Amino acid sequence: MESASSTAAVDELRGRGWLVLDVRETAGPAAPTSGLTSFHPLQWLPVRSLDIELSLRQMAVMLRSGLTLLDSLITVADQAQRPAMARIWRDVAGQIQEGASLADAMGRHGKFSAMVVELVRVGGATGHLEPVLTRAAEALERRRQLRTSMLTALAYPTIVLFAALGVTAFMVFSVIPKLEKFLSTIGRRLPPMTQMLMDITHGLRDFLPYGLALAAVVTAAAIAGYCWPPTRLVIDRLVLRIPVVGVIFRLAGTVSFAGNLGALLHSGIRILEGLRTVERLQRNQFLALQIAKSRDAVMHGTNLAGSLATPHAFMPMLSRMVAVGESAGTLDEVLDEVARFYESQLQSTIRRLSVIVEPVIIVIVGGIVGFVYISFFMALFAAGGAS
Repeated sequence: MESASSTAAVDELRGRGWLVLDVRETAGPAAPTSGLTSFHPLQWLPVRSLDIELSLRQMAVMLRSGLTLLDSLITVADQAQRPAMARIWRDVAGQIQEGASLADAMGRHGKFSAMVVELVRVGGATGHLEPVLTRAAEALERRRQLRTSMLTALAYPTIVLFAALGVTAFMVFSVIPKLEKFLSTIGRRLPPMTQMLMDITHGLRDFLPYGLALAAVVTAAAIAGYCWPPTRLVIDRLVLRIPVVGVIFRLAGTVSFAGNLGALLHSGIRILEGLRTVERLQRNQFLALQIAKSRDAVMHGTNLAGSLATPHAFMPMLSRMVAVGESAGTLDEVLDEVARFYESQLQSTIRRLSVIVEPVIIVIVGGIVGFVYISFFMALFAAGGAS
């Protein structure tokens, strides 16, 4: 801490209710702990979920080794890869020194999810912070791996699509018009296939401003509608009914619900508080509404399993497995099993969707590019005098 004198430091610490054993003056100002200057490019990068996950694992290891919480926080800040993460942990340490709990200090930063904060709160109250931090890091890891698998499955088809569309646009809007002008100067007409391509190109050019304006209006209306809660509820409900895509969203929602609630219950959180927390973590508002209804049903004495059996919401096996867990008194373990099962199902579904989407995109894009290239070469033959 910074203070005018050692006596003032002792008085301030005693004012916080601390028993002061020793106060020592440092040799000089503290050196930069993260090894990064204020002008380092990483200074402006935001905090990632991976940074939080690694920090929680580091804290769990240090607490298991016997370090105090404050020492662990300072060390985690020193070892943070990004300065933004280091600043957050130093701020958390400062709030703890002022009397706040670890959960409250972390809750004041929006980078920590509600599940992580609730797990830390329970771990601090029960005195079992180290296993709770490990469980929170594992939950973040599962969510990160799931998101990475989804992005990886969609990355290749997206890159192929945009690359082919870029090449096609270059040929249509740059190369072929020049060839058309050249053929017109030598008195030759374009072949029928090339002429059809040019007619399509001219139509796209004429209606491009109107198309862009219409796309902007539709996009703005969609964003506004999605931000309005009643419309978003309708959209999220309809998304769950789309073939294949709806199954993926239902699987992801079931994995999120079962995994997060299982981790919370295993850490000692009561089921009503756990349901309230996982409701805030659910991105799909229709699924969040079903969790809210389940919490109200539990408050009125109804079991949780019956309230989760809404059609086109969570996967059907969830309610049946929850009923087994409630009867056996092992709801947290059953939810963990359900989360692992549906997580494997979700990854398999994503892989199957990727296998289906890739050839479809390749066939469609290949047809477009092939049509453009054939039209281009036919125009070249016409320019060379071929009949």
